[in-house]
Amino acid sequence: MAYVSVFPVSRKRSAIGLGNRRASEWSCTSRRAAVVMGMEVDELAVQLFDVGAIKFGEFTLKSGIVSPIYVDLRVTVSYPKLLETIADALTDVSANAKYDLLCGVPYTALPFATAMSIKNNTPMLMRRKEAKKYGTKKIIEGSYEEGAKCLVVEDLVTSGLSVLETVDPLVDAGLAVSDVVVLLDRQQGARGNLKENALELHSVMTIAQLLDSLKSQSRITEKQASDVKMPEQKDAKEPSRKTYGKRTDDVANPVGKRLLQIMGEKESNLCVAADVSTKSALLALAEEVGPEICILKTHADIISDWDASTGAELGEIADKHNFLIFEDRKFADIGNTVVGQCAGGVHRIAEWAHIVNAHSVAGPGIIQGLLKAAEQAGRELGILLLAEMSSEGNLAMACPDYMPKTVDMAKSNSSAVLGFISQNKVAGDEFLYLTPGVQLAPGGDALGQQYNTPHKVLVEKQCDVVIVGRGVYKADDPKAAAQEYRRAAWDAYTSTIL
Repeated sequence: MAYVSVFPVSRKRSAIGLGNRRASEWSCTSRRAAVVMGMEVDELAVQLFDVGAIKFGEFTLKSGIVSPIYVDLRVTVSYPKLLETIADALTDVSANAKYDLLCGVPYTALPFATAMSIKNNTPMLMRRKEAKKYGTKKIIEGSYEEGAKCLVVEDLVTSGLSVLETVDPLVDAGLAVSDVVVLLDRQQGARGNLKENALELHSVMTIAQLLDSLKSQSRITEKQASDVKMPEQKDAKEPSRKTYGKRTDDVANPVGKRLLQIMGEKESNLCVAADVSTKSALLALAEEVGPEICILKTHADIISDWDASTGAELGEIADKHNFLIFEDRKFADIGNTVVGQCAGGVHRIAEWAHIVNAHSVAGPGIIQGLLKAAEQAGRELGILLLAEMSSEGNLAMACPDYMPKTVDMAKSNSSAVLGFISQNKVAGDEFLYLTPGVQLAPGGDALGQQYNTPHKVLVEKQCDVVIVGRGVYKADDPKAAAQEYRRAAWDAYTSTIL
């Protein structure tokens, strides 16, 4: 039978308050027997199963992967006694950790941290997914002293990426973080990854212990348990890619650096293509999906009533929701002409777009032309070169020298070139890879568009950003559709950070 060791503790806390918060650290002085054997783990596993937090069957995850197990710990908020049990288990298993404060990883772990905070009279902090654009603009909310020790609370860990994305802003705020406590460790590399970052993981149970407990209590069969693959035990491998945050030093283009920061802060690698035809529709869509995206892709030349204020109004929405604007103009002319196309004309693209794209057929002069247009507008610009396209029969794929020469052009101008529009990772981590034609189900349309899934783009192809058009802007509820695509794309990405 599986078991876990949990160490109850005594609490030393001053009644004076924040000024004496350092005295509130946990000690390992035991009030009762130091080890609680597997029976309590069995009972907790059964309770989670019985309320539907653990399900077995065939589930298509948002990433596109089919899984025989589905874990949804959000349901525990509806069961106060179970939530209290979870808080006790998390407290006991982290008894060796010394801390002054708690911080739950948003969002599912927030109720766990709250329950621990209330029950143990331990101050708690909250991390925002993104900093406010008004008021204090803080990303860490709550009262604390610099140097205070913070215990990070998580519901479950796979790779540990979500934990690291909470730890980083805590450390940036002057807090000390050395320990993480989690209800369920899926045994897919989190413990090792966190250890490499000087973090000790305390888990109430592992996925193996959960399965053993449910088998022993006759909740699942031997076959159901064996169907759940244990990657750390069977398919252990080295991390397949760096996190977005760790790639900021690799990328030379300043807009590229900013994009990686936004992706990490918002936990979004979704770009929505706003292929609408009126100004009002464009601005409404930007407002609706803005919180879910890292980039909004526009086609200014299909907006029938574009006027002098459209770009500025779109920019205000981008600032409000912290996303970048990518004008999909696909420049393809000589440098001198491109200056006028980007800086002038009706659309004056350089004044409001953060990112533009270009064909490489005109040679490197097109990059210099776009940079000159950005200089005239007094703005930084990120350029994407079209390395591959998603349309069936496109000639870029027919010419074997096209992509390598495009990559060479980007490498020679890395301070200007953000990355590529591509179907694959065609170069290294110094560039970003944006892939169009993404839907939750594979296929194509009558005009030759070939659709990829988030899993194929982000896991199999190792690209960085999915571009979704009709799946969002033609949906009955574009915001809900954007949320669904965002979760699918982020889940696919995090599954590659082992």
